[in-house]
Amino acid sequence: MTLTDQTIATRRSRRRASSFVKAVLRFVVTAVTTFFGLIAVTFFIGRVVPIDPALAIVGDRAPAHVVERVREELGLNRPLYEQFYIYVKQALSGDFGISVLTTNPVMADIARVFPATIELATVGTLIGALLGVPLGVLAAVKRGSFADQIVRVIGLIGYSVPIFWLGLLSLVLFYARLKWVAYPGRIDIVYEYTFTPVTGFFLLDAAWQGHWDVFQDVFRHVILPAALLGYFSLAYISRMTRSFMLSELSQEYIVAARAKGLSETRIIWFHALRNAAVPLVTVIALSYANLLEGSVLTETIFSWPGLGLYITNSLQNADMNAVLGGTLVIGAVFVGINIFSDLLYRTLDPRTRSR
Repeated sequence: MTLTDQTIATRRSRRRASSFVKAVLRFVVTAVTTFFGLIAVTFFIGRVVPIDPALAIVGDRAPAHVVERVREELGLNRPLYEQFYIYVKQALSGDFGISVLTTNPVMADIARVFPATIELATVGTLIGALLGVPLGVLAAVKRGSFADQIVRVIGLIGYSVPIFWLGLLSLVLFYARLKWVAYPGRIDIVYEYTFTPVTGFFLLDAAWQGHWDVFQDVFRHVILPAALLGYFSLAYISRMTRSFMLSELSQEYIVAARAKGLSETRIIWFHALRNAAVPLVTVIALSYANLLEGSVLTETIFSWPGLGLYITNSLQNADMNAVLGGTLVIGAVFVGINIFSDLLYRTLDPRTRSR
C-alpha cells in the first residue's frame, strides 16, 4: 500500500468515526429533548386540569387548615418553576408519588399492571403482522383484482370502525352467543389465587411452569381483545406492505430477475419482500408502540387489568399522580420504540447511515 492509499484510508476511517460520533450525539440529544418535553407536557397538564390533588387526598369535606397543610406537604404552594424542578427530579428517579386510589407508590402499581398491557399488545401485534404482511403482498401482486379490493376494504374498515363498538359487538357474538372465548378479564377466578406469576406475563409464566390448564384459560381471555387490536394493526401493516411491495415490484432488478427465468414465487418472497422488509420492520415497531399506548378503550371494554384500565380508573377517581405517572411511562415507551425503530432502520439499510 502506497503512502497516498494509507492517507486516503486514514481520512475515510476518520470520516466514519466522525459520522458515528455525530449520529450518537444526535440520538442522545433527540432522546433527552423529547423526554424532557414529555415531562414538561405532563407537568403542565397536571396543573391545568381543574382537579386539586390536595382535595383528592383529604376529600371535599376536610377542614381548610388540613387541605392547606396537605398542599404544603405536596409543594403546591411553591412557585411554579420550583414545582417543575421538583417534578422533573422525582420523575427522573421514578418517583411519581402515592396513588390515592390504591395507596401504593404509583411506580409499583405501574410495574404490576404494565406487563398485562405488554402481553396484550404483543399478541395483537403478532396477529396483525402474521396476517397483515401476507395480505399486503397478495394485494400488491394482484393489484386491481378482486383480492386487492377485498384487502383494501378490510383495511378501510379497520381504520373507520370505532374500536369500542367493535369490541362490544365481538363480546356479544363470540362470548355471549357462541361461547368461544372466556368472559372479560385476564384469568379465571379459579386460577387467580392458585397460580403464582413470576414475570407478570401470564402466558409465559404458565408455559414456563407447565400449567397448561392455566395457559389455555389465559389464552381464552386474551385472544378476543388481542384479535381486536390485531385487526387494527393488520389494517395498517397490510396497507403499508402493499405500498412497499408495489414500489419494489416496479424496480429494474425485478425485471432482470424475471428475464433470468426465476419463478414468480421466488421473485416475490425472496427478492421483493426482502427489500421491502427494511421499512416494514419500522412499520411493525411503530404499530406495536401504537397498541401499547392506544389500548385504553380495549382494556376498559374487556376489563383487562393493564395500564390503560389503571389510568382510566385513576382518572375517574381524580388520582392525578397515577394518571400523570402512567401517561409519562406510556409516552416514554412510545418515544423509546420510535427511536429504536429509527436506529433499526439505519442498521438494516446502509443507505441511510450517511444522512
